[in-house]
Amino acid sequence: MQFIEPTKEFENSWNAAIKEFELEGRDEFRNYPNRPKNLDEYIRMVASHALGEDLPAGFVPATTYWLVDGTEFIGHAYIRHTLNEHLLNFGGHIGYAIRPSARTKGYGTKILELALPKAKELGIDRVLVTCDESNIGSRKIIEKNGGVLENSIPGENGPKLRFWITL
Repeated sequence: MQFIEPTKEFENSWNAAIKEFELEGRDEFRNYPNRPKNLDEYIRMVASHALGEDLPAGFVPATTYWLVDGTEFIGHAYIRHTLNEHLLNFGGHIGYAIRPSARTKGYGTKILELALPKAKELGIDRVLVTCDESNIGSRKIIEKNGGVLENSIPGENGPKLRFWITL
């Protein structure tokens, strides 16, 4: 298993994962005003966002990593370098997604585990991670990685749980 920056090496598997997300009704680029047309464009986009460049309105600098296992793209994590007001309430420092065909195999716990030292390298000592109250799997992942529930706040899709992890 590897936790790496996005690369062309896993292009076929990444494209297959994007299709899996779309089949379940999720668009992994729903927050981006300009959806990347292909992996090359995606790699350029996340590289510039990590440097704080070409950020869409409301975005903060963030570094993207992929979890891969063998030749398969498993999921991605993005580590936001800072928080704005919206992220302080709803998004947190770390967001992650595991492709549908790889869920319930421990990859979610692993991706957050691997993201935490990367957040520490960015100078973040306390990490905020959030999830919908209805997302029991994500809650368990956060708690397994040391997340301590601070509170629950109203969100678009129901209550949003806010957890802190001290690094």
